[in-house]
This record gives sequence, C-alpha cells and structure tokens, in this order.
Amino acid sequence: MKGILDLMHERHSVRVPYDRNRPVTKQQLEQIIEAASWAPTAHNMQNFEVVVVDDPAILLAIGVIRSKASAVFLQENFQQLSFSEEELRRKKTGVIASMFPPSWRTPNGDFDAVAAAAEPTPLSVSLQDCPCLLLVLYDTRKRAPASERDVLGFISLGCVMENMWLMAQSLGIGLQVLSVFSVEPVEREMRRILDFPSYLKVAYGCRLGYPAATHDYLRVRRASDEFVHRNRYGKKGLG
Repeated sequence: MKGILDLMHERHSVRVPYDRNRPVTKQQLEQIIEAASWAPTAHNMQNFEVVVVDDPAILLAIGVIRSKASAVFLQENFQQLSFSEEELRRKKTGVIASMFPPSWRTPNGDFDAVAAAAEPTPLSVSLQDCPCLLLVLYDTRKRAPASERDVLGFISLGCVMENMWLMAQSLGIGLQVLSVFSVEPVEREMRRILDFPSYLKVAYGCRLGYPAATHDYLRVRRASDEFVHRNRYGKKGLG
C-alpha cells in the first residue's frame, strides 16, 4: 500500500519540454496501455479508444494546428488562481497564477477582449517536443445505463487517465494531460489527420516523455479532515 501511495504523492503534471531524442519504448507503451485496459468503467463498457501517436511526421502535423483560449476558459481559470505561494498554501486548491500569461491573470480583466485579441497559437507550444501523444476517444453513441449526461461514462474516462498516469509515473515517464484536443476546431483537425470516425469524440490527450528540464512547482492538497464527513455531513474527519 505504501508503494501505491508513494506513486500517488509523486504523480504530477510534467509541463516542461520533453527530450525528443529519448522515446517511450514499445514495452513501456504496452504497460501504460495495459493499465488503461484494466481501468474500472461503468458496466464494464470500456467505452474508450486510444490512438498512440509517435510518428514524428504526424506529431509535426498536429503541432501546426492552431487554437486559442476562450473567454469562458479565461474567466473560469482566473477563479482558480492564487497570486502567491502563501495564498496557494492557504487555499489548498487551484494553481499558481505565474504559470499563465499576464493578460490571463489581471483582476477584473475583460476576458472577452483578451480572448478576442489573442492570436491563435500552434499546438507545438503545448506539445513541447513530446515524442509520444496518447489521444483518448469515447463513443458518443453509448452511455452508461440511466446515467444523466453520462456522468458515469466520464468518470470511467477519468479512471483510464489515472491508471495510465500512475503506470507512467512508476516507469519514470512524464505525463501531462491536455484538454485542448477536445475543443471543436482542434478536434476536427485531429479527426482529419488521424482519420477517426465522427461518432468518436476526444476526451483528452496525454503527452508522454522524459523531461528535458527541471520541473518543480508548488503542489497543494486539502487535509482529509477538511473534506471527510463521518456518518453525517458536517461531522468532519475520522476521529
């Protein structure tokens, strides 16, 4: 159990560039994909497909796709920001503001104007020389039985993500989840490049690789007695 908890503690988003000359091996990919296959899914639907992209030419074509953040993203992202490590430690949720461009972290900013003025950026900025990308797809024609808006189906996709992430962590491989691939214009271009059918939609992408730079940032979590309620809501902690 201690080993599993250690992996969970160590697991983090590796946001730095990856070493393009150090590929993820076939054996490592097989282990990560096997971990995905054993993820718990609602009614054992296994409602996911994984496209492994490690062909440099295809990664280059994906990197050319351009996208920009929406005003909705900027506004909701701003609500999760802390402007100092002290604030982040106190709040214990969210992320540090310095990770984002200045225009994304201006109090009372006009995010509609910021989004409108922003130039689309190529996905190569997000991929950062990663030698391997996993694109996780799901079938829109299916859903977990009686699951409103398929909440259970999306929980299942999260389980797939966590299994792959913990396996990658155990292998010493960096992983970062990228949500940009589910944005409609980007998804349309990904469908064209990778030739997956229209009934499959992108859940998320995972860039895999070995970090080419150091990656250290403050990670925070709530203590269990701040979110655990025993026997009734409001009776905090396990004591």
